[in-house]
Amino acid sequence: MINANGELSLGFDENLDFQPLAARLRPRTLQDYVGQQHILSTGMPLQKAIEQGKCHSVIFWGPPGTGKTTLAEIIATHADAEIARVSAVTSGIKDIREAITQAKDRAIHQQKRTVLFVDEVHRFNKSQQDAFLPHIEDGTIIFIGATTENPAFELNQAILSRTRVYTLKKLTESDLTCVLNNAVAHITVSKNLTINFKDSADTQLIKLADGDARRLLNLFENCLDLVESSNDEIVISIEQIKQVAGNKIVLYDKGGDAFYDIISAFHKSVRGSDPDAALYWYARILTGGGDALYVARRLLAIASEDIGNADPRAMQLAINAWDTFQRVGPSEGERAIAQAAVYMALAPKSNAVYNAFKQALVLAKETSNLDVPLHLKNATSSITKELGHGNEYRYAHNEANAFAAGENYFPEQLAHTSLYHPSDRGLEKQLKEKLDFLNRLDQQSEEKRYE
Repeated sequence: MINANGELSLGFDENLDFQPLAARLRPRTLQDYVGQQHILSTGMPLQKAIEQGKCHSVIFWGPPGTGKTTLAEIIATHADAEIARVSAVTSGIKDIREAITQAKDRAIHQQKRTVLFVDEVHRFNKSQQDAFLPHIEDGTIIFIGATTENPAFELNQAILSRTRVYTLKKLTESDLTCVLNNAVAHITVSKNLTINFKDSADTQLIKLADGDARRLLNLFENCLDLVESSNDEIVISIEQIKQVAGNKIVLYDKGGDAFYDIISAFHKSVRGSDPDAALYWYARILTGGGDALYVARRLLAIASEDIGNADPRAMQLAINAWDTFQRVGPSEGERAIAQAAVYMALAPKSNAVYNAFKQALVLAKETSNLDVPLHLKNATSSITKELGHGNEYRYAHNEANAFAAGENYFPEQLAHTSLYHPSDRGLEKQLKEKLDFLNRLDQQSEEKRYE
């Protein structure tokens, strides 16, 4: 293999030809591992821990094909530990218990540690995740979880507090070049074949892999199966790569991180008043198999969070687009949602209501002990009337401008509270002028409820 330092190290096993190329070329040592230098460069804590065989329980979070499983196996090798594998896709509590039992037996009878590698750990439910906790704490296992999803959202806090999360990134083109060179060197030695890439076909392979080493090796291996060798030489062309790759798989997994990243990009494009970017991300969602109605629901959220009273029509337009989709179907309905997205991108923006409501919720929790003032209570009976309910309440419609200047609708302790601060954009500019006018009437009134 050609390691991260550019050194040739043919450390693969030539007797495992039945395995996929990606499995045969899996690095066995940290020196042969490619990529993730932000956590594995010399002197970094994880690199030092692995080299010293003293690795702690960790979570590896990153896209597919970035080396999570490989890194777990390397940790086990450097720690002189047995690696036990559990997949959250196929395993349950019984499998976890069996793995823990074997780890305990190994520690007692062989004086050997166990690295328990849990793939797709985010797929385990809360009780399944909890099953690992005591065994992480007492040192029965070195726990390594791998996930493509954000651990902060998918894993229990109890697990996160006992592990350290490392983020793995997509491999760079330089990293993938190294991986491809490893593969070429392996085929050259094991098959006694020369491999040549025609018209920069190797560059095309690397671009198609999109940071995923496993995908790169699978594409390369499929090309080898497709192309017939002649005179101990294989020539791989871009046309052959296209036959193997077909349409590139869209990076979009409903409910996964890629899904939320694209939705986030769409939302921020609308908030940032960029209709072109909003349309692009919306189209990405649709071409990736996403639900147009999810976008419609997000537009409703945008209408209240980012546009608010600067243009109240935005909320109605979002509802209309949603209704159109349900009435006429995707073809015209998707276009109606696109229309709403463009409108909202260009609408005046205000988050004044959004901020005011958040502050109101906090204030309500902090002052939930305050009673409703007597003048705001209903006199529903002779008893409540005698208690003063409704006394001195001023009926706004009987006042000038239908506004009881000086009246106050808060408990006295919160008399001077101000939550809503309209912007000077769109319709909200007029609402601000109205609010300023009413505030002046309050200040000038001689009938103030509270001084």
